[in-house]
Amino acid sequence: MNEELKNILLKVRELYMKYGIKSITMDDVAREMGISKKTLYQYVTDKDDLVGKFIDNEIALRQEEIYKCFRIGFNAIEELFEISIFMNKLIHDQNPATEYDLKKYYPQHFQKTVKARREGIYNYILLNLKKGVKEGLYRNDMNNDVIANLYLWRSENTDFGELFTTEEFTSIKLFVELLNYHVRGIATEKGIIVLEKKIKELETSYNK
Repeated sequence: MNEELKNILLKVRELYMKYGIKSITMDDVAREMGISKKTLYQYVTDKDDLVGKFIDNEIALRQEEIYKCFRIGFNAIEELFEISIFMNKLIHDQNPATEYDLKKYYPQHFQKTVKARREGIYNYILLNLKKGVKEGLYRNDMNNDVIANLYLWRSENTDFGELFTTEEFTSIKLFVELLNYHVRGIATEKGIIVLEKKIKELETSYNK
């Protein structure tokens, strides 16, 4: 990706995450970047094109972050913690107005994010389940497809406004309970030992 376009998309991300998409004009982007609209239009044809490039970049950034969880050499449970921590941060940092604007005014780009998110989460969890079974941390009598889809369903049903604030929903307390709930349902005795050790480490690090 061209370095100038990369810088534009970083600034656009900052603006969209803070103010939503609808209220940010091409003039706003050019002014914030300190460039002319003519220069901006060398990289995008219109706002719809800018939103599309922003979405493509977001998808690529998220995939890159999650891939790190698979490259570092964690066991399956440690890996699941890292993936879940990343997703938890996404929920905590997101501006509801951004997703609302995307869904209402740019439905084709919204559907692209939904498709990428669903396929990504499903495939990541499926890989994690297979790895856990191989390591003896997860049961070998699971229906991996069902478990992966259940995890996907839970991750997409985050309309928690009536039960929790965003801070409560993304708190370490609830995070630990959700992972406990998920992993204990699929773990072997060996896996539960690893789980309990990981939870203690996580709680200790957050209580320092």
